[in-house]
Amino acid sequence: MRAAYASTFDADDPLAALVVGDRPEPSHPEPDWVTVEVRASSLNHHDVWSLRGVGLAADRLPMILGCDAAGVDPDGNEVVVYPVVPDPADPRGLSLLSERHPGTFAERVAVPRANLVPKPSGLSFADAACLPTAWLTAYRMLTTRGRVDAGESVLVQGAGGGVATAAVMLAVALGKRVYATSRDPGKRERIAALGATALEPGARLPERVDVVVETVGAATFDHSLKSAAPGARIVVSGATAGYEPTVNLRRVFAMQLEILGSTMGTPAELAELLGLLVRRGIRPVVDGTYPFSAAPAAFARLLSGEVFGKVVLDHTA
Repeated sequence: MRAAYASTFDADDPLAALVVGDRPEPSHPEPDWVTVEVRASSLNHHDVWSLRGVGLAADRLPMILGCDAAGVDPDGNEVVVYPVVPDPADPRGLSLLSERHPGTFAERVAVPRANLVPKPSGLSFADAACLPTAWLTAYRMLTTRGRVDAGESVLVQGAGGGVATAAVMLAVALGKRVYATSRDPGKRERIAALGATALEPGARLPERVDVVVETVGAATFDHSLKSAAPGARIVVSGATAGYEPTVNLRRVFAMQLEILGSTMGTPAELAELLGLLVRRGIRPVVDGTYPFSAAPAAFARLLSGEVFGKVVLDHTA
């Protein structure tokens, strides 16, 4: 079957490690696994890190990339693939598709049947394929970890990427006052159009916020601390600009702040997210959709640093 996979690692030029070609049909490591016909998938920076050799062992090459997908199960049902698989051999107790088991950038992907979440008819395959990683991460950061229902205001650092843009849209949909930062004036305009107050990084906010969505790391973390209201939750799911920030512990204890890690979410949360999007008429921001044969161009777009929203692969084209 046709697939996009990591053939080797290249830390400096990850596109050089990407191949689009034939791979074996999916196998089922356990009896409860099924094969899904993939209709659409979406890219994440996780895929780029895999090509660089981060989080993927060399003895697992070649590895089909991709965490996110929507498609059709063996019974003809339209489904969204939940990408987290139990993995006792991993220190986390789990792994994502494309880490130990082949990923979603293929005509077909094998997953446990329990990882299939019904796709609402109101969502296209392309929209649904944007949700299982970035949008689910943002949803869990805001709700389960950030307890946004107990607050009125949210700061999203570094909006423009998949998780941050999703967090802006979800927080607005949940009725919160949303502030979002970006270095790019064009992205700030687009953030404002989504309903947030767009600011330059480090800018003083009109108020201290109850929840901070932090995916940037060292470059913004001090600003996140200074922008947090007493008892606020700073929820961290990434560190694209450094993973060892300086933390003013006096501010943490004096303001009784919570610094919380968050990764992905549960199948139940993915189902909740799908329902929320349908009820509120929300659709993911898609930066661009590429035919599957143009996967290298899609990766190049993701690597450009100009992406706003999700990059989607159409497996029917």
